[in-house]
Amino acid sequence: MRCPFCGTQDTRVIDSRLANEGDHVRRRRECVSCKERFTTFETAELVMPRIVKRNGTREPFDENKLRSGMLRALEKRPVSSDAIEAAISRITKELLSSGEREVPAQELGEKVMHELSLLDHVAYVRFASVYRSFQDVSEFTDMIKGLQKK
Repeated sequence: MRCPFCGTQDTRVIDSRLANEGDHVRRRRECVSCKERFTTFETAELVMPRIVKRNGTREPFDENKLRSGMLRALEKRPVSSDAIEAAISRITKELLSSGEREVPAQELGEKVMHELSLLDHVAYVRFASVYRSFQDVSEFTDMIKGLQKK
């Protein structure tokens, strides 16, 4: 690892710890030459599956797109950003652990709706109304009755 201060390639690891629920390794390093200390993070580079849209097109999974969709549904709702990030993390871990190279967009949408139903019922209804393209009020009432039964 190259020292960010002097550019020397000889550094040594002083301390290693797991970070971010064990997904990252945090390493404290020291430059052998200039004695400066710095921190590095190591993560596994995993390939996310491609998302197959309803029209058959395929696009790479975009965590920012997932986050923006969830944030739109959760707008002005009393849900902490930590809870939102945890839900996003669970969704991405599910996608990775599936081992699939391609995932239908519908399956991803169902995962998002499941996480939103755990976070906030209003956000769940907001997302589902757009995602499932409700055409009339009866579809809303059916969904709300289903939530009340839970």
